[in-house]
Amino acid sequence: MPQVPGHGFQGRDMRSHAGTAGPKEAPVRRLPLPMILALLAAAAPGCASKPAVPPDGFLVAHAVEIGASPDVVYAALGKIDRWWDDEHTWSGSARNLTLDLQAGGCMCERWESGSVEHARVVAAQPGQLLRLHGALGPLQELAVSGSLSFALQAEGAGTKLTLTYRVSGDSQHGLDTLKGVVGSVMEAQVERLKKFVETGKPE
Repeated sequence: MPQVPGHGFQGRDMRSHAGTAGPKEAPVRRLPLPMILALLAAAAPGCASKPAVPPDGFLVAHAVEIGASPDVVYAALGKIDRWWDDEHTWSGSARNLTLDLQAGGCMCERWESGSVEHARVVAAQPGQLLRLHGALGPLQELAVSGSLSFALQAEGAGTKLTLTYRVSGDSQHGLDTLKGVVGSVMEAQVERLKKFVETGKPE
């Protein structure tokens, strides 16, 4: 068994012989127990627990197969007023939503008594990718950053659409606890988009 440094030696007698003045034995320096445990943990990978992930953000993702070409699906993203859910708007009606499919374009909502910018387009590649930056819904007041991407890839006669939404911010908000709720909302929106493209109706 390997010796822990500072815990003595093997194979050498440091005691004085009878009648002969021998060298004084150096005092044994003992390591504190916490340090010993730390050394043992480092020597045995997998035994130590992994550090907790700080609750300063989350990533949600959802992919669907849509029976239409990437160009058709991309164009449908811009018709957000026809497939987004009324329940997830500030005005109570998705008809008040607009989404301009170009860099700098706004995902905005305007109604008689107010308006809101939900997100801003930062990348627009027709038939391939649409990316927006914004904190959707109640995330807006938490001053977080959010990156929402719609990636499109041709598969056979259809399209694989993958939505990802990455959110990060102050850990004291416990953002990781919101992942489930936000994820279910975004998944439902993608499914509504799929139905709208394939049938003309989101429900």
